[in-house]
Amino acid sequence: MTTIHGVSHGSGDAPPAPPAMPRPSGPYRTARLVLRPFTADDLDAFLEMHGDPEVTRYVPYPPMTRQQAAERLERIATWTAIDDQEQNLRLAVELPESGEVIGDMSMWTMAHDRLTGEIGFVVNPSVQGRGYASEAAGELLRIGFEEAGLHRITANCDARNSPSYRVMERIGMRREAHFRQSSYEKGEWVDELVYAILADEWRTRNATE
Repeated sequence: MTTIHGVSHGSGDAPPAPPAMPRPSGPYRTARLVLRPFTADDLDAFLEMHGDPEVTRYVPYPPMTRQQAAERLERIATWTAIDDQEQNLRLAVELPESGEVIGDMSMWTMAHDRLTGEIGFVVNPSVQGRGYASEAAGELLRIGFEEAGLHRITANCDARNSPSYRVMERIGMRREAHFRQSSYEKGEWVDELVYAILADEWRTRNATE
């Protein structure tokens, strides 16, 4: 994941203010999943994902230790909104029948660019290939556009991470850029792909499905 930077063009009118997002948010329910804020009880599942070398292969941090995961979880449990005061939303993805946490969804904005968000996602390899990542990420777009009032949502990934960019494509995001050797990660230069979708594009896509 990387941060994004808003760019101002000219001195035209300011964009309309988006609505405030309710706090705390969720739980949100999709056909097969529940998305809800993380709690301290999710430590084992969180560590299983973020301590796995396969999961962290294409992200800019090494596998987490249990202590690192606990510290990180304590922080992200407070990330429950995107509005004029808060810029982070982090949600656990849970299978409602078993209560098992299988994923980690994130969305964030910048204080100076309240109308543009970025998303990221991690899914436990044990359940990959079942469409859970696309289902949860699609719900994240809905939250961003319908509840947070965002105008544009982006996502990026290591160009070698085909499962990640295929999720972005399945939920209707467009590939906007392929940056060659733009980031130095874990001892090597890597390519980065950037995807995006506008609120109007998302509404049109959902109206025809």
